[in-house]
Amino acid sequence: MDNEVEGLYGPRVLALVLAGGKGTRLWPLTRYRAKPAVPIFGKYRIIDFVLSNLVNSGVFSIYVLTQYRAQSLADHIEQGWQLGPALRSRDFFVSLAPAQMWTGEHWYQGTADAVYQNLHLVATFDADEILIFSADHVYKMDVGQMMEWHRLMGAEVTVAVMPVPREEAHRFGVVQVDEDGWIRRFVEKPRENPPTMPGDPSHCLVSMGNYIFRRETLEAALLEDARRPDSSHDFGQDILPRLVASGTRVAAYNFETNRIPGEPRPYWRDVGTLFAYWEAHMETLHPERGGLNLYNPRWPIRTVSFRDPPALVTSAGGVKPTFEESLVAEGARVYGAEVIRSVIGRGVVVEPGAHIEESILFYGVRVQKGARLRRVIVDKRRVIEAGTAIGYDPEQDRARGYHVTREGIVVVPAGPPKLRLNRPWPEDEGRP
Repeated sequence: MDNEVEGLYGPRVLALVLAGGKGTRLWPLTRYRAKPAVPIFGKYRIIDFVLSNLVNSGVFSIYVLTQYRAQSLADHIEQGWQLGPALRSRDFFVSLAPAQMWTGEHWYQGTADAVYQNLHLVATFDADEILIFSADHVYKMDVGQMMEWHRLMGAEVTVAVMPVPREEAHRFGVVQVDEDGWIRRFVEKPRENPPTMPGDPSHCLVSMGNYIFRRETLEAALLEDARRPDSSHDFGQDILPRLVASGTRVAAYNFETNRIPGEPRPYWRDVGTLFAYWEAHMETLHPERGGLNLYNPRWPIRTVSFRDPPALVTSAGGVKPTFEESLVAEGARVYGAEVIRSVIGRGVVVEPGAHIEESILFYGVRVQKGARLRRVIVDKRRVIEAGTAIGYDPEQDRARGYHVTREGIVVVPAGPPKLRLNRPWPEDEGRP
């Protein structure tokens, strides 16, 4: 694009959403789906948050880069994220970009390699600025404010960062910034002595995995990285540390300065472990206490809209339901049961006399009469038989084949597909 056109209309912006992660710490919820496709909050998928942030911020040119067990994710994007014919064009799309081995007979070797193998998309779109965002977190962010900071700084790369307690910094890429906001050091998952925030030795600034690149800088960095046999081809491990060390103008954008209309503070949550995932659900039942607000019309979280009937909570057999501090999605039916601090997904049926407490039920689950669940995550279409108690005896739960975390969260996994040959489904070779 020549300077005259760019001056009139602004840079051409393309978003690449990295959505190929395995999510091994969320196993067995990721046995049949990629981490960004894991259901959350009754009706959403994790990927809905990054896509909603982009669209709400006016970014409508989006490629979703997929790889690991992507069918569920592909279905979700096709069903819920296709722009109508009045908008869809070269500059208005949400499109899947599956791994296609453009650069050799191998799958993506890391986050940087995923973008390297899709540089043809950047060239075809003729992008000036490339947003590279992770699909792994639950958060609200006005991306436009980050782009404004990137341009104001005259940066070649901008990294979204946020403060975390020093003792948690080992889980992230940690940056050291100067007083003007430039990154002077980038350390990926430091084992000890992480750089701390200026004036606050108890906190570190960590990367959120969201970046803005000037096109020429991105192309040069990826082409150079692809030639290095010693590289893991990862943005946090390789690309960003080398760019910072080379003197490239890499700016830090402090996520805490981001403001969403109608909300008092930014929200970000890592849901990378089963306990963190469960905790995020429990927090969301209380948005007034700092949990995620799903009810802000000025920043909607978008997802697939199904033609399900309204949810129903009613008496049955002369027993009135107890329903406290819970989310219930469309199409769910609760008959004379107790549901306390729980999330009930689409199409769930809870029969009379059941007790569900601090639990998360995915699409199509059926809880039969008198069953009791406490701190349980039930994957889709599972049937909990009458009188069963789950979440009360860890050893018994493990003996049933359920996954029990060290914090006592029980996961009832999705059942394997059934073959007509009446043979068992082969176990996954890559199981963590």
